[in-house]
Amino acid sequence: MKLRWIDIVSYLIYLAFFGLAIVAGPHSTLSDVALGLSLVCAVLWFIARWQLGDAFSVTPQARHLVTRGLYSKIRHPIYIFGTMAFLFVVLALQGWPALVFWVIVILIQVGRVRREEQILAETFGEEYTAYRTKTWF
Repeated sequence: MKLRWIDIVSYLIYLAFFGLAIVAGPHSTLSDVALGLSLVCAVLWFIARWQLGDAFSVTPQARHLVTRGLYSKIRHPIYIFGTMAFLFVVLALQGWPALVFWVIVILIQVGRVRREEQILAETFGEEYTAYRTKTWF
């Protein structure tokens, strides 16, 4: 897998917030559980990106349909696990105002997903329709 600038920036931002939560966050059971869940999500996020391989693009494109690995069960695991990794860090930091930012990111991601689904359906037709019926989000 060739990491692109967006991968590196995204992972570095995540690691910065994760580190901040470890160093400066409230040390409580909630924080520890949230960081543990965040780390699991981050690993799944990275695996999803690796499995997507060269089908990954910053803008919606349909290079080829990936249906193996995490993509055999979830159509958009990068969005799911990436946003959940950040959510759990926000919960660990108990930075409740940051939840507003997280909600804005979710709204942007939903728009991106809709556009990607439209392009994939137009490009792959019945193959994508069949894939959608077998997977979640």
